Amino acid sequence: MASHEFTSIRSPRIKGVRRLAKRTFRQRERRFLAEGPQAVREALTAASGGDGRPHGAAPCVVEVYATAEAMQRHIDLVDAARAADVPTHRVSLDVMSELAQTVTPQGVIAVCEFVDVPLDGLGDVRLAVVLSHVRDPGNAGTVLRTADAAGADAVIFTDASVDPYNGKCVRASAGSLFHLPVVVGVPVARAVGFLREAGARVWAADGGGPRDLHSVADDGDLDGPVGWVFGNEAWGLPGEVVTLTDGAVSVPIYGGAESLNLATAAAVCLYTTARQQRHS
Repeated sequence: MASHEFTSIRSPRIKGVRRLAKRTFRQRERRFLAEGPQAVREALTAASGGDGRPHGAAPCVVEVYATAEAMQRHIDLVDAARAADVPTHRVSLDVMSELAQTVTPQGVIAVCEFVDVPLDGLGDVRLAVVLSHVRDPGNAGTVLRTADAAGADAVIFTDASVDPYNGKCVRASAGSLFHLPVVVGVPVARAVGFLREAGARVWAADGGGPRDLHSVADDGDLDGPVGWVFGNEAWGLPGEVVTLTDGAVSVPIYGGAESLNLATAAAVCLYTTARQQRHS
């Protein structure tokens, strides 16, 4: 079941894997960690092409590390790794605690190659997300998961946003990082320009936007290809970013809440758009 067992946190191999928790080493090696059985399962499924969706670049699971208990509990992962010729290494609890980035490790971690695609490598885009100055990895991962659920064709992380391979972002995406094309590190102007040249209307999600989401939908402005730009959790989108788009759109609030958080606003915008596109 396992090609090797690691019991020492001083092992050079284990130290090398642990370094992937830092962005500098991730970018140098173009590898990252997917932690937990769900993330590892999705990575293995995507790598085998079994998720039923096209990829700009097929994810590659380099190797899997798991405790003996996790191997017994998640025998399907071991079998999937074996079927994909992915080395699976058994590790002690101490080693897993060293590798894991969570307080309570679930006992299994995969080393994966980067899965992002170039902006010009995207195919037809009917619904896309642009993350501009989004800094919280948990929020970014949740928006990525929401975009996947709403049937989006791409999520673009601009150069001012968080690293999608941050461990918290990967976990918050709940495997969606492996489901749809992700673009990383492009300027927001280039991302918006690309979508508009592709024939999409691009809207800026802004709590102070002059048009509300429902009126935009009623006017038919969400029926065709659409891109949504979401901004920083605390201060939203800069004016210069809004001017790049077709306009700022707010989510109507009918109760006493001051505003919606980023992930909730993104969910409302994306699902409203997905519904309009399917009805049209």
